Amino acid sequence: MNRKLRMGMVGGGKDAFIGAIHRIAANMDGLIELVCGALSINPEIAQDSGESLFLPADRIYLTFEEMIEKESKLPADKRMDFVTIVTPNFAHFAPAMAALDNGFHVIIEKPMTFTLDEAKQLRQKVKETGLLLGLTHTYSGYPMVKQAKAMFADGVFGKIRKVWVEYPQGWLSQLSEREGNRQAAWRTDPKRSGKSGCMGDIGTHAAHLAEYISGLQITQLCADLNIMVDGRALDDDGNVLLRFNNGAAGVLMASQVAAGEENALKIRIYGEKGGIEWAQHEPNTLLVKWLDKPTQILRAGAGYTGHLSTYATHNCRTPGGHPEGYLEAFGNIYRNFALSLTAKLEGREATKEQLDFPTADEGVRGMAFIDNVVASSASDKKWTDFVV
Repeated sequence: MNRKLRMGMVGGGKDAFIGAIHRIAANMDGLIELVCGALSINPEIAQDSGESLFLPADRIYLTFEEMIEKESKLPADKRMDFVTIVTPNFAHFAPAMAALDNGFHVIIEKPMTFTLDEAKQLRQKVKETGLLLGLTHTYSGYPMVKQAKAMFADGVFGKIRKVWVEYPQGWLSQLSEREGNRQAAWRTDPKRSGKSGCMGDIGTHAAHLAEYISGLQITQLCADLNIMVDGRALDDDGNVLLRFNNGAAGVLMASQVAAGEENALKIRIYGEKGGIEWAQHEPNTLLVKWLDKPTQILRAGAGYTGHLSTYATHNCRTPGGHPEGYLEAFGNIYRNFALSLTAKLEGREATKEQLDFPTADEGVRGMAFIDNVVASSASDKKWTDFVV
């Protein structure tokens, strides 16, 4: 298939935060081109945004329904191959389901849906159609996160015993949602964000990272959610004790009122023989800690073949010492999705490295994490079972 994949976008207009990030990520490797969009629920912004991105006039749509209907009627060599959905949480399910119903593959922002039931419906639709659905849990796209995952999968550290993951931010330390901050306004609104604020927004990232790297699944939890800023409708802070399906214990902390913090995501996982430490503030470095020898420092680099796992080197673009960060990690999600979709369209098997991106299964677990954390925090029981 000697062409780029054709992408449509729902949301992400000029007044949006994350849309431009998605477009940069999709464009990074030259595998994808944006061909159409329904970029805002505001018709003026949708039109202006489409024009500013140089989309053809007849492919600037005012609603996702119009886009999917008209694109599905275009010839196969012109219509979009997949749609990326970059709207607030409450507006994920309908365009995703409509796209799948009409034969289009999907990339979607996390959390995958507004409710767990919607997530299960999407997963079932993906199974029925055989289409691809990718979920932008960005942090799993970092090469050294993939290196850590590969080392645990290979049993390098023995049985996992302890997982610590933390995600402190400080941007909601004040009542910003009432001061004109549009991102704060929808993320703290139960009608648009869902039943959880902080845990739904960044706690899900932390939980996904813990399961992704360890290869384990959360089976029980004990949660304490807090609203620290007076007048806020949803949690802005929380702590969760975790139990995993191999008996390992864990601690997850997420907060958006850690004043002065930016996006200080950090994870440590320990097995019988040693463990790892990774922080997003220094994403190209993985600390490898041993019970009986000094700590190793592993660094990302495309040329480190034979020293790093194939999963890590597959997701590196530059030689060692040339920093790659958030945009590149985001790009890796799109790149692996694109390579897997291209393989599918050509009737061949994608490689295991190409297929390494979050899917509807992780989307369901993310929504279940939100439900279970909220239920646990409201319960007087110490431990509650993780129900999916």
